[in-house]
Amino acid sequence: MLESAAPVDRRQQITALWTAFLLGLLFHTQLGLMPLFHGIDVAHAHLHDTGSVKMSLILWLMLGFFLLPLIAIIGTVFWGSIQYRRAHFTVTVAYSVMNFLHVIADLQVRPIEWYQILLMVFLFVIGLLLNKVAFEWMREGDRRHPARSEYSTAMKR
Repeated sequence: MLESAAPVDRRQQITALWTAFLLGLLFHTQLGLMPLFHGIDVAHAHLHDTGSVKMSLILWLMLGFFLLPLIAIIGTVFWGSIQYRRAHFTVTVAYSVMNFLHVIADLQVRPIEWYQILLMVFLFVIGLLLNKVAFEWMREGDRRHPARSEYSTAMKR
C-alpha cells in the first residue's frame, strides 16, 4: 500500500469504500437493465397481479440492501462509539458474505454473464477491504477506552 505522512483517517476510508461499493452496485443493476436501452422488452412483474407480493418483497429487500450502506456512510461520519463500530463491522461482514453468495449464484445462471461476474468479484474485493478497514477502526475504538481494555485484560486472567 502507498504510505502517507498524514495519519490514516479510517472514517474517510470507510466512506470512500462504501461509496465505491454503492456505485458498483448501481452499475451492476444498470448492466442488467441495458436491454431496455437497445429496444429489448423487459417485463415489469411488479405491475402485474401474478407474483406481485413476491416482487414487492424483492423490491423492499433491494431497497434495504441499498439503504444500509447509505446509513453506514452517514453513521460513520456522525457516530464513533465502540457500539456503532462493532455494529458497522458486523454489517460489512454480512455484506461480504452476501456478495460472495451472489457471485456463486451468478455463476449458476446460463449463459454466464462474465462482465457481471467480474464486477461482482470486484465488489467482493471492495467488501473485503471494507472489512479490513472497519475492523481496524473498531480496534482503534477499543484502544481509546482504557477502562474497557483493562476490564478485558482482567477478565482474561
